[in-house]
Amino acid sequence: MTSRVPAPPSRHRISAPAATSPPRRETYRHGDLRRALLEAGVELARAGGPGAVVLREATRRAGVVPNAAYRHFASREALLDAVRAAALSALAVAMEAELARLRRGADAAAFARGGLRAVGTGYLKFAQAQTGLFRTAFSVAEPVHESATGGQMPADPAMAGRSGRNPFQLLEAALDGLVEAGVLPAARRPGAEYLAWSAVHGMAMLLIDGPLRRLGKGQTAVLGQRLLDMVEQGL
Repeated sequence: MTSRVPAPPSRHRISAPAATSPPRRETYRHGDLRRALLEAGVELARAGGPGAVVLREATRRAGVVPNAAYRHFASREALLDAVRAAALSALAVAMEAELARLRRGADAAAFARGGLRAVGTGYLKFAQAQTGLFRTAFSVAEPVHESATGGQMPADPAMAGRSGRNPFQLLEAALDGLVEAGVLPAARRPGAEYLAWSAVHGMAMLLIDGPLRRLGKGQTAVLGQRLLDMVEQGL
């Protein structure tokens, strides 16, 4: 019995290390370490784009040794893929926020036009406000719209917003709405998503990396809305 008496003081003396180590092990067992690494990766991407997503730095921020990360992400590329999916999800949420501003009225055509404008506006705003995440979202040459077999890609929760749709699917839904409202002829619907996406993405890149990056917010907002007018009229 007497041999057990010193144990409590001993544990008390090393309470600081003991307080940090057990939660770390428990976090790993419950899968929270993966989330912590992903969150660290997202913050790295937010600040510095895809090039800043480094596995060793993510583990440092998560407070674990580098080897612990390999149980969740086998390589830096694996972490970047997960961060990219999270960036696409954040983009989808930004587009959904613009859609949420719409108020359905008696004019179905006006509502449908507003839907297309909303997804485009959300896209452009996100590119300028979250440049690092925007660059990361499109940093890997991997389709976000179709599967390898050519079929429509299912809604991946990791890339989707609250609606369960990824950015490309939100654009598709907006274009389908134009057809349903009689704004866009059904014969012109196939491939329209690629044309609209190309135009808006091109503007986004000019705003964040090209000669338009020096324009003020007021100017970029006006140009963005004029571009969306052209997209709608050109479809």
